[in-house]
Amino acid sequence: MPSAADATNAASPLGAGGDVVLIVDDVPDNVALLHDALDESGYTVLVATSGEAALERALAARPDVVLLDAVMPGLDGFEVARRLKAQPATAHIPIVFMTGLAETEHVVAAYEAGGVDYVTKPIRPREVIARIAVHVRGARQARQARNALDAFGHAVITVRASDGRLLWQTPLARELLQALEATQDAGPPRGACLNEALTDWLQAQAVLAATGQPRQALLLARDGRRVSFALHESTGDDEWLVVLSESNDRATIESLALAFKLTAREAEVLHWVAQGKTNRDIGDILGTSPRTITKHLEHVFAKLGVETRTAAANLALAAKGRERRA
Repeated sequence: MPSAADATNAASPLGAGGDVVLIVDDVPDNVALLHDALDESGYTVLVATSGEAALERALAARPDVVLLDAVMPGLDGFEVARRLKAQPATAHIPIVFMTGLAETEHVVAAYEAGGVDYVTKPIRPREVIARIAVHVRGARQARQARNALDAFGHAVITVRASDGRLLWQTPLARELLQALEATQDAGPPRGACLNEALTDWLQAQAVLAATGQPRQALLLARDGRRVSFALHESTGDDEWLVVLSESNDRATIESLALAFKLTAREAEVLHWVAQGKTNRDIGDILGTSPRTITKHLEHVFAKLGVETRTAAANLALAAKGRERRA
């Protein structure tokens, strides 16, 4: 249960335009020392004295940085960090650990849990403020970039390569992912993840980018909607910006189905044959096996009265040409 100090802090209004720091520590003396130093430096300070309260406060207030004690009773700092990073709403918030555990294994654990930095106890307020300033500045720039992408209607996601977890997405990107059913909800406290095909592609592209090799876009399709995914740039350790773009073939596929009395899937296969795609390519696009595509294509040939891919493609292109002229 949140303490009285937590409740009082939650009711306090945020400072006018000030960067917000959430201090998470169960030791009142540590909280008081940091609160006073940060307040004097112009930050708006929020406080949580338990891991559970920290999760609630971070989700409600979306601070610019979290200053997190590693060792607390109950939900410790490492688990708090993992849960914050697992939720798309809080995954972007930088976490600076405070710990008296200076051994390498604990430092590594802090970074693996999602921390961007750490300071050792006893706390030196000037050092903490200097480190926070760097991370707040980076978070502010990232937030401004995200707001700009939202405002201009771009379809962009930020995603973690190691597990495909979505950290942030613009409204248009969310719509495209939902249309493709390209996310899977792993259940609380985890956030949404890209599906296996997208995660595999992302990991492969991250390796190519790290070694300076050309990257390859991924094309997915469903019900005539085509969405391409292109790796753009790294936004942090293991985090990448991916740009989505759509071209809609639904009307063309429906016209092919009507013209040649094809099923929806047969019309999709014919459409991609006309685009010069191989059975393996079409299988990747439609999420099925090349063997299944071959079976669909046999039915298409029979209905069109042709024997080759070229003849089928020519008929499809002619039908598309008549539709455009009409």
